[in-house]
Amino acid sequence: MSYKAESFIQDLEKVAATRQEFAGHLAAMATTLEASEQLENASGKLGLSPIIADLNTASQNLSSEVFRLLVLGDMKRGKSTFLNALMGENLLPTDVNPCTAVLTILRYGPEKRVTVHFNDDRTPETLSFDAFKQRYTIRPDQAKKLEDEGTLAFPNVDYAVVEYPLTLLEKGVEIVDSPGLNDTEARNQLTLDYVNNCHAILFVLSATQQFTLSEQRYLDNYIKDRGLTVFFLINAWDEIRNRLVDPDDEAELQETEARVRQVFRTNLEPYCQLDGEDLYADRTFEISSLPALRQRLKGEDGSLEGTGFGEFMPALTTFLTKERAIAELRQAKLLARQAYRTTHEAIERRIPLLSHDIDELRDKIWSVQPEFEQLVVIRDEFKDEIRVIGERKAGEITTSFREFLVGLDETFEADFVRYQPELKFLDFLRQQKRKEFEAALKTAFEQYLIDKITAWSKDAQRDIDQAFIELAHSAFKHGESYGHLTDQINQKLTGQRVVNRAHLSPEDNSPGWAKWAVGLYALTTGDVGAIAMAGTGLFNWRQVLMNLVGATAITVGFALLTDIFLGPLGMALAGLGLSSWTTEQARRKVLATMKQELTSLLPQVAQEQSFVVYQVVKECFETYQQDVVKRMNEDIAARKTELNDLIKQKETHEIDREGEIQRLNQLDDEVLAQSHQVADAYDQVLGIHVPEVAADLEAEPVDAVPEADEAIAHQEVLTATAV
Repeated sequence: MSYKAESFIQDLEKVAATRQEFAGHLAAMATTLEASEQLENASGKLGLSPIIADLNTASQNLSSEVFRLLVLGDMKRGKSTFLNALMGENLLPTDVNPCTAVLTILRYGPEKRVTVHFNDDRTPETLSFDAFKQRYTIRPDQAKKLEDEGTLAFPNVDYAVVEYPLTLLEKGVEIVDSPGLNDTEARNQLTLDYVNNCHAILFVLSATQQFTLSEQRYLDNYIKDRGLTVFFLINAWDEIRNRLVDPDDEAELQETEARVRQVFRTNLEPYCQLDGEDLYADRTFEISSLPALRQRLKGEDGSLEGTGFGEFMPALTTFLTKERAIAELRQAKLLARQAYRTTHEAIERRIPLLSHDIDELRDKIWSVQPEFEQLVVIRDEFKDEIRVIGERKAGEITTSFREFLVGLDETFEADFVRYQPELKFLDFLRQQKRKEFEAALKTAFEQYLIDKITAWSKDAQRDIDQAFIELAHSAFKHGESYGHLTDQINQKLTGQRVVNRAHLSPEDNSPGWAKWAVGLYALTTGDVGAIAMAGTGLFNWRQVLMNLVGATAITVGFALLTDIFLGPLGMALAGLGLSSWTTEQARRKVLATMKQELTSLLPQVAQEQSFVVYQVVKECFETYQQDVVKRMNEDIAARKTELNDLIKQKETHEIDREGEIQRLNQLDDEVLAQSHQVADAYDQVLGIHVPEVAADLEAEPVDAVPEADEAIAHQEVLTATAV
């Protein structure tokens, strides 16, 4: 293909500029509203602090957001060469693996430097790039030795940040280079915190080392059915020709390539399914990193033809700059519309009240106290509903976990066969081999447990998914009741029904806290995982569950189980008198002994670990509950504040009613115009234009336009999907 690296950079640059544009629009709205709230001689604040805070947060997140790519792969898959080719510079050394023991984050910086972050109390250490490579890289033979021992080369290092003045990184790309998957389970856990907080995963495989067990385990445990976007890159495709007896035999080459393709298709297809759709052709690419790097080093005009990068980079660009970016920008549009709606309603409430004296105002405020009390009732009802569902789900999942764990012994002998150490079982009797055998058995047992718990966790994930979908529906239901009450408050205060000039869709009709509760305003959190699920009705609790499976107390508990388990096992094996048995007899006896020990230990361990599971799942719902209640409280407080501030202002000075009405109308017009700017910018990104919307925004009442707006919203979704 004629696609070049220069096109990739230009596309990223356009999206970065668009993000900055949207960030500027949201910041301008926040500045306008902040200035209005701070006027001393006006009629008082309108209670806009919550929406101002959301606008500022979303603006900052859009402005600082990067395309975060997580690179995964076994050792010796050519990850470093691939990254060098992607960045267009020979940045990472390829003769050693600098990421074998240290997770590395590559990001833009004006100077070459590395900052090493530790997992203890030590202050981060800043090094030159050369010093980092010298101190924190290890040879492949060292990596293999550490792998066999199950230890880390740098146990006190958390991660390293490599800053480099590269054009690709300057355009907002951040690359997380993970340790090799086949190092140790402890090293695999280092990447889990990044799995749900990256925009896409680039999984590097090798055409000459076709789909290993460790690759399958990692995909099954941490990728499959997790809703993640993964690009599979089959690297070193050019090596297929180089390994032929006759590299010029095209018939043999085609036959060999076809066999390799079939192997990868058979193994990778299960990981390329989304809602029943097969995305294998869109997510799997045959690449040759070394030739691509050589071409990139010649300059931006170097052709990528024949390297696979010409096919892969446009696909990555489409995902990052269209599919991903549109989700973020749509949230910006929704937030701008909500900001105008909140401002407009506050102004429509304020203007009629300007003509009343203080006593009349107090009477009106008193008249709406029952409605405010009902808002609190709705808050408490939803709060209790979240608590009840959370406790119920935590109990159900805990019971499921306990039953799962206690039942492991039933299938242990059949399941553990594929994990058993390669060492001969009779080697256990030889003193010089016993330590090696025990280490291998411990590693195998840990892998078995992790595979089992991650398989169980997928069922737990689906259960929690359903619970949060249930809460999302409930949030909209409570939001509808909440909205009816705020309408009643508005009518009592103003004596008339508030007519919104904004062109509202069904999602706009819900209060801001309800939209946040279903993920529509994930930009106000800056959570990449939440943004990925925005609009799906899911709160981003999945990182918590991933940590539960990976680096949390569950894994620590399993490590303790391993230590408790292998002690009695060792004594049991020592007394078996295996020297008179065949290897197969010894193997069966060892498995039977392991099962016997499991049967005696599992009930106790299940009881101890069940409490951890219950607490972690419950914490997911408690965090959600706290955030929702906080936003509901802020909304109620803001509505009360705007009324109390008006009385305070009237008590301190005479308000220029006509001048204030003019100011408020000007504020309404300005915020509406700023909302239009965001909507217009969004339509330009989509490549659509709906002229009649502009007129509707100015004039149509809410009840007159729902069908038209739903059609427009539907068109936006179709367009976003198409691009």
